[in-house]
Amino acid sequence: MLRQSLVLLGLLVVLPMAAPVQAQWSQFRGSNAGDVGDDPTLPATWSETDNVVWVVDIPGLSWSSPVVWEDTIFVTSAISAGEEPAPIPGLYDPGDDNGATRSAANHRWVVYNIDFASGAVRWERELASATPGIARHIKNSFASETPVTDGRRVYAYFGSAGVVGALNMSGETVWTTDLGAYETTLGFGSAASPILHGDRMYIVHDNVESSFIVALDTDTGQEVWRVERAERGQNWATPFVWENDQRTEIVTAGTQGVRSYDLDGGLLWEIHGMSGLTIPTPFAKHGLLYISSGYPGGGLRPVYVVKPGASGDISIWSEEDMRTGLSSGFPGAKVSSDHVAWAYPLLGTYNTSALVYGDYYYTLLDRGFLVAHDARTGDEVYRRQRLEIGNGFTASPWAYNGKIFLLSEDGETFVVKAGPEFEILHTNALNEMTLATPAVAHGSVIVRTQSKLYRLAEGGQR
Repeated sequence: MLRQSLVLLGLLVVLPMAAPVQAQWSQFRGSNAGDVGDDPTLPATWSETDNVVWVVDIPGLSWSSPVVWEDTIFVTSAISAGEEPAPIPGLYDPGDDNGATRSAANHRWVVYNIDFASGAVRWERELASATPGIARHIKNSFASETPVTDGRRVYAYFGSAGVVGALNMSGETVWTTDLGAYETTLGFGSAASPILHGDRMYIVHDNVESSFIVALDTDTGQEVWRVERAERGQNWATPFVWENDQRTEIVTAGTQGVRSYDLDGGLLWEIHGMSGLTIPTPFAKHGLLYISSGYPGGGLRPVYVVKPGASGDISIWSEEDMRTGLSSGFPGAKVSSDHVAWAYPLLGTYNTSALVYGDYYYTLLDRGFLVAHDARTGDEVYRRQRLEIGNGFTASPWAYNGKIFLLSEDGETFVVKAGPEFEILHTNALNEMTLATPAVAHGSVIVRTQSKLYRLAEGGQR
């Protein structure tokens, strides 16, 4: 305990001087899209017992990520009053309904406040209680949206219940708003997380009934504006607020295309040509915007790298290109344009978001391969490198201290040397299914498995 206290005390001194190390982890993938920065106190290895400060059980089923603010970790869950089918890892089509499952049991949608130091639950608060309004894929959960916090409140959105709410740090409900529950493509369920910017929260919900992006006032939960979207399918891509050197915009990735809005909901630019389902979240590094999608059943699985200042339709491929590509397969060549720094038609991933760390753009393919490109030019650095046969990947990668961390659905983290040469340095097993992307803050990695929450730190013992 004394050692842990000294480490935490040291972090309070070092963190402000060690930019870009993140003191908080307030949203999905943190504020720097998985690039944590350098922090010598962060662990490179762990197991179910090694470098574990604490581990706690989390009731219910949820694939939302944890978020961290100061001495608090927030996690969400959907807790069923009945028996629910267990999730199954892997890319598959288990049955006639493409894995879709409905629940007749009452569910409680809950937010937990967990003490960072001890793992103790300070409070739990229920935002909704009902039978889920939509189906979900057996591999999904009814609480897959990651909450977001600004240090004053934590905001949680549960698409399967249609509810979004704000709680203060003491656990008092500030407001709740009903946005409605909408069926999704093939009954796969919802997962896109909310984001904050200034005094507004932005939520995108693309579905088969009434797709939209909405801005909510963070103090009241009231709608500031809502824009209907032409999407008639399902996307699980969390929107991204891009603060570039020309303006601030809200970037959304969808099946019909990528659209960027101004802060009042006006359309700035769009790209047509995405895969059939879109999950990866856009992000920015080196003054560029990185976008991808890669549904395995589609002929087009693109990566686009967009320059600031675009307007109108900046599509790379014509409708004829896309029709031809769907029937015969696109070539793998890199292309560019006035507004697109570089793009590949077949580099996108299905579940995982890409990572830019240093000079390199890392693609973690869902079936367990890692690919590297130059982040600014798109030039290939190394081709597909196998992590392990039989392991699938849904969680997005993160990086620190010259290492890339790749968490498989089996709960095993592959630690790979960053840079132009591929090398697996360590494998760290937690031996339980996980789809949630971890949080990293205050010298610790917070990993959520199917039933547990781990705080991992160098020297941690339990």
